[in-house]
Amino acid sequence: MDARAPLPPIRGIGYSIRATSPEFDDLDAKLDEAERLGVDFAELPLFAWTLVVGGRVLSERLARLVAATRDRPFAFTAHGPLAINLMDTKDRLPRHVALLDAAIAVAGAVGAVNLVIHAGCVRGDDDVEVAYVRQRDALAAAGDKAAAAGVTLCVENVFRFEPMRETALPGRLAAELDAIDHPHVRATLDVSHALLRCNDARADFMREIAALAPFARHLHVHDSFGRPSESWAIDEAERAALGEGDLHLPLGWGAIDWDAVAGACRFPPGTVVNLELHRRYWAELPGQIAVLRDFAGRLATAPLAA
Repeated sequence: MDARAPLPPIRGIGYSIRATSPEFDDLDAKLDEAERLGVDFAELPLFAWTLVVGGRVLSERLARLVAATRDRPFAFTAHGPLAINLMDTKDRLPRHVALLDAAIAVAGAVGAVNLVIHAGCVRGDDDVEVAYVRQRDALAAAGDKAAAAGVTLCVENVFRFEPMRETALPGRLAAELDAIDHPHVRATLDVSHALLRCNDARADFMREIAALAPFARHLHVHDSFGRPSESWAIDEAERAALGEGDLHLPLGWGAIDWDAVAGACRFPPGTVVNLELHRRYWAELPGQIAVLRDFAGRLATAPLAA
């Protein structure tokens, strides 16, 4: 291979394993499944396991998790606590920072290459731009800790839900990461979340994801229709039937044009492509791995959009 040739951007594919026990005592079987499926990565749901209390890592439980993830033929990524909000008010922010510090320690201990956290949000009357400054400062400090742990912190774009005034569009998140300019603070581009947020803001979906892609080291893929949850429904099957909300459908079941996504985005070398599938569609997982590999292969050769 020509040493001057650009590296293919995709480091590998994986999926988020299901968290069915807070004690992660069923983890061996789930990792066996990932091994049978031949993936390159498994994403660990740290947010769903009892590993941290009051910002303190429970060392005995962490030791058990490290032992359970040892000697597997694939690597790991990790999804940190969903509750972390680095745009929260000044009085609550230290709790979120402590939780993020703990998550970085756990991710480093299990050798996760990427740790996913959600972008911050503003829910109350706080000044939005001041909240963005708090998030930038907290992420810059966390980036140094992530680097020491051998982890890349990947900030995931989300959408507005509940009483949320602000969370960054993908393009705004790209600008925030550019301002931070830390090699261990990058993005997780969640394509379906982007569609939901862009439809909410009447923003150009393809333009927004293309802006964030160069900052991504991690990609979350799952399908949806980009519609907010507006109708009353009691079961996830009804939400899927309505096509509303963050459905985490198998690729090809929703309205996302994955060919267009591949053509619009350019990812840097080392990006991990991760499938986030809702547990009710788990029977589709084996077939989805082939779909995921095909999509990742097209990302590796996707031309720059004109």
